[in-house]
Amino acid sequence: MHESIVKNFIPALEKLDADVACFQETKAEQHQSEVDLPEYEEYWNSSRTRKGYSGTAIFTKNEPLSVHFGIPDDILKKYHMKDDSYGDPNEEGRVVAAEFEHFYVATVYTPNSKDDLSRIPLRHKLWDPAFLEYMKKLESHKPVIFCGDLNVAHTEDDLANPKPNAGKKGFTDEERSGIDAIIRAGFVDTFRLFVQGNGHYTWWSHFNNARDRNVGWRIDYIFVSKDLAPLVTRAQIHPQLHGSDHCPISVDLDIEP
Repeated sequence: MHESIVKNFIPALEKLDADVACFQETKAEQHQSEVDLPEYEEYWNSSRTRKGYSGTAIFTKNEPLSVHFGIPDDILKKYHMKDDSYGDPNEEGRVVAAEFEHFYVATVYTPNSKDDLSRIPLRHKLWDPAFLEYMKKLESHKPVIFCGDLNVAHTEDDLANPKPNAGKKGFTDEERSGIDAIIRAGFVDTFRLFVQGNGHYTWWSHFNNARDRNVGWRIDYIFVSKDLAPLVTRAQIHPQLHGSDHCPISVDLDIEP
């Protein structure tokens, strides 16, 4: 992680006091990180084919029962993701899943569709359905919490300027249908349990003082299995916590030990 990000990252994590913290686009391997948090166990999935690119990680105060990196081979074989001209996204460190007593926690960094939409076929036909199948596979064993940068604003309420962005990267029908499929499969968008309407964003462009003007996008989500939804007591976006062009999001669940 870059020094300026680390400087803001540790105070933000301490303020949130998360039991489990999930990260996307880490762009590093564990030994390259300047973060030193002895109270957390760290599980990193770094890109194997392009160094300094993509990557995810889970930090947890409680040791998981098991940890899984990437989408399982049996699912990958169904979707032939190596057919994508950019390479195999499962080699880019995009998923980590950790098993705990009552649930799984997964973090995901969904492939960007590119400005020219050239990665839409991968995203729409391969990655999104493969990742959702993986979450349902985990859910067949116990409930799932999954979160991450999904690189899409689901509805017009999830970005400041929906009309001029319609059909562009991050707001195409194909990308948005991936979130529709997640919801149809029974997963719940935790933030929308508590807050409706627009003005609530998790990413802002570096240009034109977009963050100060709150001209942003909600492209980071925490979804839970429907069985966990009644246990969600709070879901928040934290725009006041800086460190990157994204801001942290969080969810609290009331689960008895």
